[in-house]
Amino acid sequence: MVENITNPVVIYKRLLRYAKPYRAGFIAAILGMIGYALVDATFISMIQPFIDHGIQDKDTEFLKYAPLVVILMFILRGICHFIATYCISWVGGHIVKDIRQHLFSHIMRLPVSFHDQHSTGELISKITYDAEQVKQSLTKALIVLVREGAFIIGLIAVMFYHSWQLSLIFFLIAPLIAIIVRFVSKRFRQLSKHIQHAMGGVTTSSEQMLNGHKVILSFGGQALEDKRFADINNNTRTQGIKMDSAQAISSGIIQLIASFALAFVIYLSSSPEMLNQLSAGSFSAIVTSMVVLLKPLKQLTTVNSDFQRGIAAAASVFSILDQLPEQDSGTLEVAQVQGEIRFEQVSFQYPGHQQQVLDNISFVVHPGQTVALVGRSGSGKTTISSLLPRFYQVEQGQILLDGQDIRQYKLASLRAQIAVVSQHVTLFNESIANNICYGMTQPVSDAHLLDVAEKAHVLEFATKLPDGLNTIVGENGVSLSGGQRQRIAIARALLRQAPILILDEATSALDTESERKIQAALNELLKGRTSLVIAHRLSTIENADSIIVMDQGRIVEQGDHHTLLAQNGAYAQLYKLQFGEQQ
Repeated sequence: MVENITNPVVIYKRLLRYAKPYRAGFIAAILGMIGYALVDATFISMIQPFIDHGIQDKDTEFLKYAPLVVILMFILRGICHFIATYCISWVGGHIVKDIRQHLFSHIMRLPVSFHDQHSTGELISKITYDAEQVKQSLTKALIVLVREGAFIIGLIAVMFYHSWQLSLIFFLIAPLIAIIVRFVSKRFRQLSKHIQHAMGGVTTSSEQMLNGHKVILSFGGQALEDKRFADINNNTRTQGIKMDSAQAISSGIIQLIASFALAFVIYLSSSPEMLNQLSAGSFSAIVTSMVVLLKPLKQLTTVNSDFQRGIAAAASVFSILDQLPEQDSGTLEVAQVQGEIRFEQVSFQYPGHQQQVLDNISFVVHPGQTVALVGRSGSGKTTISSLLPRFYQVEQGQILLDGQDIRQYKLASLRAQIAVVSQHVTLFNESIANNICYGMTQPVSDAHLLDVAEKAHVLEFATKLPDGLNTIVGENGVSLSGGQRQRIAIARALLRQAPILILDEATSALDTESERKIQAALNELLKGRTSLVIAHRLSTIENADSIIVMDQGRIVEQGDHHTLLAQNGAYAQLYKLQFGEQQ
């Protein structure tokens, strides 16, 4: 059941669940804060005996012990402060670590359709900025809330002890303060959401600039990106100023109300009746309590912005955590499939889009066969390769693997049968060897690794690097060429030894010589495997068992290379475009 993440109470209760494993530290922090506040309130209460007994009655014995008491109280105050600060920081750090880990793991397990609809920068902002704002509400805000709240209660107790009549004035202003705080809280939450959205824009814009740096330089887009970032950056500044302004205005109004109450107390205290009831020490204790009360009232108002910012950030984080992960209702687990793939009247449109990408697609790939998908860009070839590993759910028709609907397989078991080499290679900031072995659950021997690296022609360039296969490739293989990255991706797929292989433009980034070498290796290794090959270069799929020609989400032709050329249809036209009329 998804909880109401618009209710601040519900959000904070949900946050406190993360504190449950660390409740011992949390309780220690609360006790430390209360102890700190009580020491301060006790110090204020000591003004009355100090003036009445020590000063007016000239009690030297009392005055002799007063400095020692003050020192002991401040030692106790320091201890309480350390316990409160350290423990709440320890608890807050652990909670934010857990939230970040939970968020990271959950985002990783969300369906591809979710990632299609959210920018990378926005999601990074939630893991970094929003999680840090949650920590603010759990540490700084909670410290001030508990400590200053306990201090206010202690000061009110001191005031009531000396004169309940004068202390009642505080309760006249309390409703006004409560109304202001409630109104400002809503404003703070609203502004906090705007700030989070603006910070997401900052992260997104920065991420796009860093990823597209070469494109920006090539096309002279520096001024455009400067202008775009300046607008986003200025919006963040504006929202921050609005937050600070609301905070300053609310704090000023509350202190003004409190000052009227203080002035009224002083006015009433000057009446003959009150002067007869109050001693000099009691009057000093009440007035001092009222004056000191202004600071915690101000801090409570100030911390409200941090608290509401944390609540808004938590709501943002929980909105992601409440997204359903990939649906894995399958129960079937297999060690290795035979590899028969069957599409039966499959139609598909991407979530949130009306356009149909696939329209009534049906074909069969028998075990060990290589089937190539060709056609113009946008004809649906890559979509077919995305549906087989269940990156998207099929709503119309069905896809069968060895006669079983792929939805019957457990996701991990299904994807373990498939090795994918995409035209967009993703490498991690690790060594070449670790990138090749990525995802392997069993240790890979050096001999096996070298064999795969050689077959994928990785050794050709790796042996020329300073550390060979142990060379760190940089973020997404930035230190390598496109062809070198593609070879590593092919080696990764070959090492997996999956019975089904999907090659999505796997040789697109290779030069002619490298393509010839890898194609020869692939032709040898494809034997015995069921393979789906998506290619624009028709020369790479001439030996395929079957070629499916697609156009606008439909199959328009199907057959082997020579049969399709003889038909002089869509495939023949594509072939002539690439190789000329004479061929």
